[in-house]
Amino acid sequence: MSRVQLALNVSDLEAAVGFYGKLFGAEPAKRRPGYANFAIADPPLKLVLIENPAGGGSVNHLGVEVMSTDEVSATTQRLSEQGLGTDVEENVTCCYAVQDKVWVSDPDGARWEVYTVLADATDATSILGNAPCCTEVQATITRPV
Repeated sequence: MSRVQLALNVSDLEAAVGFYGKLFGAEPAKRRPGYANFAIADPPLKLVLIENPAGGGSVNHLGVEVMSTDEVSATTQRLSEQGLGTDVEENVTCCYAVQDKVWVSDPDGARWEVYTVLADATDATSILGNAPCCTEVQATITRPV
């Protein structure tokens, strides 16, 4: 099963958790300081809330959660064959999970990731310069030649 991911910057995590819990009739699947995610069955959605008091009310990034690394690899190949620039991250810790993923940006710069979760993690730190994950500090997307 695949599902779309919507990662939002929120100014007040508690208020956002309360609102989205009521909206989707669900409790968060994971809660950490400054972070919560919901695994919504209907509609199939991974809703990620990232506390960012200065940037609340904006999209952090979008994504598609898939079930395996093989699916991430197949997506990477398909995107590259279509001439899209990709950035592959393997075995990275981000958003309190160890993940394999590929990033791509749309023409306006909206960031999308196709990812699979390999394991739970106790922190949100990316291996990319030890910066917090899901920020604008990401590796440069490579362009095919």
